[in-house]
Amino acid sequence: MSLKEIALTLLALFGLVAVGNALRCNCTNCEKTSYECETDGACMASTYFNQGKEQHVRICIDRDNLVPPGQPFYCLSAEGLLNTHCCYVDYCNSIEVPVPTKEGDWSGSASSWGPVELVAVIAGPVFLLCVLLMVGVFLFQYHQRAYSHRQRLEVEDPSCDHLYLAKDKTLQDLIYDMSTSGSGSGLPLFVQRTVARTIVLQEIIGKGRFGEVWRGKWRGGDVAVKIFSSREERSWFREAEIYQTIMLRHENILGFIAADNKDNGTWTQLWLVSDYHEHGSLFDYLNRYSVTIEGMIKLALSAASGLAHLHMEILGTQGKPGIAHRDLKSKNILVKKNGMCAIADLGLAVRHESITDTIDIAPNQRVGTKRYMAPEVLDETINMKHFDSFKCADIYALGLVYWEIARRCNAGGIHEEYQLPYYDLVPSDPAIEEMRKVVCDQKLRPNVPNWWQSYESLRVMGKIMRECWYANGAARLTALRIKKTLSQLSVEEDVKM
Repeated sequence: MSLKEIALTLLALFGLVAVGNALRCNCTNCEKTSYECETDGACMASTYFNQGKEQHVRICIDRDNLVPPGQPFYCLSAEGLLNTHCCYVDYCNSIEVPVPTKEGDWSGSASSWGPVELVAVIAGPVFLLCVLLMVGVFLFQYHQRAYSHRQRLEVEDPSCDHLYLAKDKTLQDLIYDMSTSGSGSGLPLFVQRTVARTIVLQEIIGKGRFGEVWRGKWRGGDVAVKIFSSREERSWFREAEIYQTIMLRHENILGFIAADNKDNGTWTQLWLVSDYHEHGSLFDYLNRYSVTIEGMIKLALSAASGLAHLHMEILGTQGKPGIAHRDLKSKNILVKKNGMCAIADLGLAVRHESITDTIDIAPNQRVGTKRYMAPEVLDETINMKHFDSFKCADIYALGLVYWEIARRCNAGGIHEEYQLPYYDLVPSDPAIEEMRKVVCDQKLRPNVPNWWQSYESLRVMGKIMRECWYANGAARLTALRIKKTLSQLSVEEDVKM
């Protein structure tokens, strides 16, 4: 045992002798016990950033969780992200832990160095890099074998479970209990990291331009893990940032769980963990199944509800900015087990801060999906300084999604095969010029069949679509207006939501 470990152990014993087996600590989440807790282990204070705001956490750590001896896992800090302090005297975690900061760049003056010093400075790191590279290759091969073995066993390592995550806690319990100040912006950063690093990947369920989507297991439950390639770091960061917007959680927006960057030995994997929906995307669902009139209304109304919440601004101290999606399509909408939609993929979303009247646009090079681009986006006449312009473009795309749903509606034994919007007018991967010619120059829109007029629900859906497709964005319906119209239709058709 090292001198450091002996010193920490003696300090722990001293603290325990001083207060018996009940060390008293401050506890930020213990309202029922006057923000105090008792433990046989240690008190912990932690400071971290959440959405640019400084957060402080104080809790108790049980003795069983003070592993490994001398440098407990739960007492470690993460540079630039998290500062943690553990102590062993009553209420010792009342101290203010400093805000985590990244060390600044160091630059020295080489002007006084001779040739020998310069050679040493250059050759030393190169030699060290070669050694580290060899060690890295060895460790990578070792970890790959161990990782594959763990996946085959499909077992979670119980030693990774943090104190904060009691053994009987489910993800729903955590999100309900530990969302920061009840704000609906998601779990604290250190809890997200804990969850992400104890997920066992099961199978790949999708691929996209960003990377891959896997089904994973956490404590017996399924989660979806979106793994971004390293070149898509901006998209990963942006999507995680948007999902953690205060008050964003909604039953018709994909439930965000965690974001983490995981080093697998040779490169960094960027993980985004969310709820898992076995039906997959609306695109997949409509390809596999036709829908009843009731099913069509549930899909359409829930999609409008999710978009209305996204677009809506909530004023107040725990308010929410208005958010526009900018890449709404059937592949970015998931179908839940109850037949309702959850809007996903917020990597291109923009936020509107009404107080400063500024639009927070992501600094990445991605554009939306050409097939679903509104006329004003295709001909570049959209007013990028006006937030309502982005919401109007979302509405146009929602109208196209409704057309995809309505085609698959089985009414009187009739339904059509699944097709993408404009399937008969442009190729499978159209260029912007091809879409502009059809949508802006020729002013064509997907065909709304006459036989839909025979069914009230399909007639209403057709009317909504046409009012979503106006060339003038300001003339289009709002998400809230569509939601109200479909809510009334669901009452008339006696649809159980």
